[in-house]
Amino acid sequence: MVRLLQIEFIKLWNNRASKILITSYFLLLTSIALVAAIKFDIGPVQFHLADQGIFNFPYIWHFNTFVTAIFKLFLAIVIVSMMANEYSNKTIKQNLIDGLSKKEFIASKFLTVISFSLISTVFVFVVSMILGLVYSDYNEISIIFSDLEFLVAFFVKLVGFFSFCLFLGIFVKRSAFALGFLILWVILEQMVFGLLGWKVTSWESAKMIKSLFPLESMANLIKEPFSRLSAVQNIGQQIGENMSFDYQVYWYEFLIVILWTAIFVYLSYALLKKRDL
Repeated sequence: MVRLLQIEFIKLWNNRASKILITSYFLLLTSIALVAAIKFDIGPVQFHLADQGIFNFPYIWHFNTFVTAIFKLFLAIVIVSMMANEYSNKTIKQNLIDGLSKKEFIASKFLTVISFSLISTVFVFVVSMILGLVYSDYNEISIIFSDLEFLVAFFVKLVGFFSFCLFLGIFVKRSAFALGFLILWVILEQMVFGLLGWKVTSWESAKMIKSLFPLESMANLIKEPFSRLSAVQNIGQQIGENMSFDYQVYWYEFLIVILWTAIFVYLSYALLKKRDL
């Protein structure tokens, strides 16, 4: 297992584009801390974003995992390019000639996916913990370590998304086309949802079916956190809007994403096994 990971990280680190993208990704994860420095001081209007409670425990786990998940596209490019480079540089054929089985090859890629996801999760945990200890109004241990399921959801979400990108990289072979296919898939899920709600069934049923789609199920793991802010809640009350939503992460939402992850990894292996390299 360690040997397989070493092979992958050596390949990535020797690729200049991958190195830049990985570095940029983790710099962006760190940049969430810059939000704390945002202040508006225009005459009588003074606004400090950190004072709005976004870094309060346990809300910070929800907010930071939702926001930082947006940056996963940087690593998606790395993973898609990682597979495209295997074909263009013919390293995949060389690895197989050197004795690496196709199963081990896929295992090395999936281990890389898990490593990126785990490192990202630990990174977000550390940054969130520091910001929370500095800015949170609540520092009781029981409060600090509540809602950590959002970190678990963040990890599962990244593993699922990167596994999908891995499959696309193997399926399409070209990074630009694979990323284009990813965008097309996002549009396709929305089109199918619209068609189901408009012609086939009720919108409520269509929404339930949509939650089973790969990208939608990953998105559902961490729901938007902004309506939880007290400022947003106050505005909602003033205009008579009910801002009470269900933000909980349910076990079946984890299960759906884990099943899709298993499907994508299996399809990656099945496709590689069938393909003549």
